[in-house]
Amino acid sequence: MQRKPFFYDITLRDGNQSLKKPWSLEEKLFIFDKIVELNIPAVEIGFPASSIMDFESCTKLAERAGDKTLVSVLARANKNDIDKALLAIKEAKKARIHTFITLSPFHMEHVLNKTQEEAAQMAINAVDYANNQLIKASKAPDIEFSVEHFGDCEKNLDFVIEVLKEIVNKGAKTINLPNTVERYRPLKFLSMVEKVKNALGDDVIISLHNHNDLGMATATTIEGFFMGAGQLECCLNGLGERAGNTDFCQVAVALHNCGVDTGVDLSKIYETALLISQMSKVKIYEKAPLVGPEALAHRSGIHQDGAIKTKDLDFGAYRPINPSLIGRFDDEKIGFTSQSGKTAIYDIIKGLKYPITIKESVYLTPFAKQIAESKGELTPQEVLELYLDKICNIQGPFELITFKQVDKGVFDLFFNFKNERKEAIGLGNGPVDACLNALKKLGFETKLSNYKQYSIDADKDSSQARAMSAISILDDNKGEVIGRAIDTSTALANVKAIFNALNQIYS
Repeated sequence: MQRKPFFYDITLRDGNQSLKKPWSLEEKLFIFDKIVELNIPAVEIGFPASSIMDFESCTKLAERAGDKTLVSVLARANKNDIDKALLAIKEAKKARIHTFITLSPFHMEHVLNKTQEEAAQMAINAVDYANNQLIKASKAPDIEFSVEHFGDCEKNLDFVIEVLKEIVNKGAKTINLPNTVERYRPLKFLSMVEKVKNALGDDVIISLHNHNDLGMATATTIEGFFMGAGQLECCLNGLGERAGNTDFCQVAVALHNCGVDTGVDLSKIYETALLISQMSKVKIYEKAPLVGPEALAHRSGIHQDGAIKTKDLDFGAYRPINPSLIGRFDDEKIGFTSQSGKTAIYDIIKGLKYPITIKESVYLTPFAKQIAESKGELTPQEVLELYLDKICNIQGPFELITFKQVDKGVFDLFFNFKNERKEAIGLGNGPVDACLNALKKLGFETKLSNYKQYSIDADKDSSQARAMSAISILDDNKGEVIGRAIDTSTALANVKAIFNALNQIYS
């Protein structure tokens, strides 16, 4: 799709005003820079008439903005607010006045206490005044007008359209149609938006500013774009009054997935989301799309299997994007619960740098499920402990007591078999060969098919590092059986692995 959305960020105004502790000037300056780094073209920096503090911060932010970023300030539809707004943005290289008033029948009657004719005239006069004042200040006239509570204007929509035509004639270039309180399904609201757009023509930019009261702000905004809205008013982390505003991250990524060139730097989204959460003291909830701690978590065995098989592909079986698109580089999280399966065990153990086969993960799964049924999700360490206990310390008829070298190539093997003491001297080229020969003397002949050693805790010094041995023995009935064991002594790791294999064969 060739048409680009024009993102209009409202974090410093709508987002800030909803915080329990609004941001200081220094914090606003920092956040403004982060918004600019995202390559968002327009930023609503505040409401100058709301307080001295907000006026001062708007002034500083307007001075800070370069010629790349459009800065906008909010003003009610009256001369005093507009004068303060003009004063606040006088140093801005690209400036906009955003004025508003309700045209909702309910709101005009019960909140504004105005007739629709009075409210309409206030709107027309405000746009006319703001436009003329911008021209007098030698600034490019750029006026945005918002129909507050547009979502409640279904009954007088024809009247609203006629007022908006006059507002456009007075100089408003952008008409914002906010879903100030989300009450209905997106299609009902957007049908009203479409009617306004068709009436005003293609030269007028339609803007959407959707609140998330019913959880559909993202969907409404995205579908609104495809319906023809040119400006999308979004907030970082979905901050805003009540349930918040449209979340910028969700909209930008969804449009990207639909083949739209968003024009923003998606790679900085995750980092920025974490910063905004920290600075706003509003936590990102666990299941938040894309940026939540659990957004990459899989616990169902079926989902885990698909996620692991496609984790190195851009298109994942159970994720909407490659997380690196938004600058997120933590792996998909595989947790083991009673709903998980062998693939989770396999992935967790491999992730901890221990060798494991699918056959071994199948063997471990019922043990892990039994524990998880009573305690809930197992930590990776708990899965590892189960692995070490059930795979590297297999109980059975064989119990190793000692294995020690008595001469070059000569080893003494001492063990219990079904509680009966056994001892034999084994000769060989090394511990494995000697152990197998000693066992053969006692009637336990084995067929070695493979032998591997792995370094465990390689980052520790040599006195603490451990070795893992994997001994594969062929059995006529059970086929290839792998015995694993870990020890600081390589020789003992080898022999323990043989005995773990024997305990599987003779169990």
